[in-house]
Amino acid sequence: MKFNIVSLFSGCGGLDLGFELTEKFRVVWANDLYRPSAETFSGRFGLKITQDPKATEGSFFTGDVEQVDFSSLCSKEIDVVTGGPPCQDFSLIRGSEKRKGIGVKRGRLYVHFVRALVALQPKMFVFENVKGLTSVNGGLAFRKIVEDFENLNLSWREMWKNHRKSVETAKNNNGQESYKLLFSSVANFSKLGAPQQRERIIIIGIRKDMAKKFDLLGLEQKISEELLGPNLLCSFPITPIEVFSGKTLDQLEEDYKELMREYGDISEKISSIRSNQYFPNVWSKYRLEIWHDYLFVNGLSTSINEKIKEDVMKKHEEVLKESGYWKKPVNDLVLEDNTHQILNEKEAIKKRMGFIPPGENHEFVRGTSHEVTGLMSNIYRRIHPLKPSPTIIARGGGGTWGYHYRRDRQKLTNRERARIQTFPDDFLFKGSPSEVRRQIGEAVPPLASKTIALLVKDTLNRCK
Repeated sequence: MKFNIVSLFSGCGGLDLGFELTEKFRVVWANDLYRPSAETFSGRFGLKITQDPKATEGSFFTGDVEQVDFSSLCSKEIDVVTGGPPCQDFSLIRGSEKRKGIGVKRGRLYVHFVRALVALQPKMFVFENVKGLTSVNGGLAFRKIVEDFENLNLSWREMWKNHRKSVETAKNNNGQESYKLLFSSVANFSKLGAPQQRERIIIIGIRKDMAKKFDLLGLEQKISEELLGPNLLCSFPITPIEVFSGKTLDQLEEDYKELMREYGDISEKISSIRSNQYFPNVWSKYRLEIWHDYLFVNGLSTSINEKIKEDVMKKHEEVLKESGYWKKPVNDLVLEDNTHQILNEKEAIKKRMGFIPPGENHEFVRGTSHEVTGLMSNIYRRIHPLKPSPTIIARGGGGTWGYHYRRDRQKLTNRERARIQTFPDDFLFKGSPSEVRRQIGEAVPPLASKTIALLVKDTLNRCK
């Protein structure tokens, strides 16, 4: 028997895929406004796409969450509600002047997640959003959301206007229980196996009548230890070159030397403020020995002993096997969704990227003929083969796509982006390249979600 999930703001299913991968959960209903995400989700999870806002088992509603009527699912036992509302109004990338948080309607969509908790009374819930949620509106937004989750407060006038009657009916019918938060903090998914610096707020709650069955302090500590570390990946993260090649670092010595030697002549061809800092302070420190350079670029002592190296390689192999990438180079994939297609790039961008080495961005060519106006660090940034990628971005022009560490490559393919997000290769996406890019960038890395799902599964099993 599997636990039942209702999924809100589902995207293409990264968060729910982690639960599916445990083989102990199934999604009975889901919702997202973005049609390409719905088609991808439907193809993977087998839900029928509908525009009927009445939540019925086996369907995926493509419409505004504000329209959803949860009454048809109220009689069904729902174990978990999952979701991550739109994050644009909380995101640090947008800059303080554009971060309106709960001051605008989109930033208040989380209240429909609360409404689902009122109506469905799941045993647990998992809520995900960007790190910026903790600081927007001077911290008020995060405090308000936590308070509403704990007490099932249904804030905001526009929500009451349309849903007051159904909410009050749900309260009366269900003998309402509120929720105890077991975890509400920022997790770095690189510590959970993603080759990416991706920090997200995770909130995990349990219904208060269920919470009485636990030593809550012990349960909270267990969840915190699993999601925040420390573990081996905290200091020794898995890397893009490993997930692209399907091999661990100790098997990639020659590949690494070859790709880095491609940049050997840049110092003779480019001169900028950043390049003049880079060559004496970074490039000169490389030995083109993969383990030494891995330790160096990740800020670790280069005198770490062989026993630790063996433990790290063993852990990285475990992650590659769990992801399904072990001995399966991304370049060998032939996929029906065509996500490993290398996209065409403008000649000016090809020339610009030819002067930017791994780990560097547009600043490397500032003041030269290849200069581009850009304020964000992710503009024309090459990922480094030996350190976690910057956060994969869903949308935007101006060089925000993410660029390969090889000199003869420009944009990452969508499948490479999917591997950085830890999607298994059998997860197929629907839509154009830009639509798929958005789905991947907005998703929760499934490998990280699987860690969360296992914690939820263990908790639910103890509730029986």
